[in-house]
Amino acid sequence: MLRANCTKLDGVLFTHEHADHTAGLDDIRPFFFKQGDIDIYAHRRVLGELRKRFDYIFTTENKYPGAPSVRSHSIKNEAFKLKDIEVIPIEGFHHKLQVFGFRFENFAYLTDMKTIPDSELDKLKHLDVLVLNALREEPHLSHLNLEEALALIDRLKPKRAYLTHISHQLGFHDEVQQKLPKNVFLAYDELTIYIPITKS
Repeated sequence: MLRANCTKLDGVLFTHEHADHTAGLDDIRPFFFKQGDIDIYAHRRVLGELRKRFDYIFTTENKYPGAPSVRSHSIKNEAFKLKDIEVIPIEGFHHKLQVFGFRFENFAYLTDMKTIPDSELDKLKHLDVLVLNALREEPHLSHLNLEEALALIDRLKPKRAYLTHISHQLGFHDEVQQKLPKNVFLAYDELTIYIPITKS
C-alpha cells in the first residue's frame, strides 16, 4: 500500500475466511486514523469469523483507543455498489467451502476456487483482465492447478489473464512464463494493472 501510494480505502472485499486472505485486516489501522470507519464486504459467514478473530476491531464496549473500526456489509451472490462502482460477486467452491470472486467493469479476480458453476461463468464474459489462482502443475483438492486454470482461461477468453496464488511447486517464473499462452502471465510482487472505471 505504501509502495502504491494508496492514501484512501473505499472498502475491503473478502473472498473467504482463511487466514492467508484475512490476516491483514489490522493493517487498515492507519487508514482508519485518517478517514474513520472502514467499510468491509463479505459473506455473512465470513463476517462471523472475522468478529471472532478480530474481536477488538468489532467490539463497541471498552474499545482500545488504538484499534480500528469497521462498517460491516453482509453480501450475497447479488451485485452491489461500492461507492460508485458496481461489484458483481462470482460464487465458486474451495473444495466444499463457498468463496466469492469479484468482477468490476471488465476486470475479475478469482482466488482459491476449484469449481465454478456454469451459471457463474456466464458473469465472466467479455473480460479485459482475469486474475485466477493456479497453485501448481499437480492436481490439488481445493485449488486450480495450471492445466485447469489454462482450460478455464481458454473457455472464458479474456484479453489478458494473470495467474496468482501460485506456489514454489509451479517452478521458476521465467521458465513457467515461456510455457504460457501469449495472453497469460504470472503475477508478481509490484505488478500494477490499470483498469478504467466508469462511475455511474
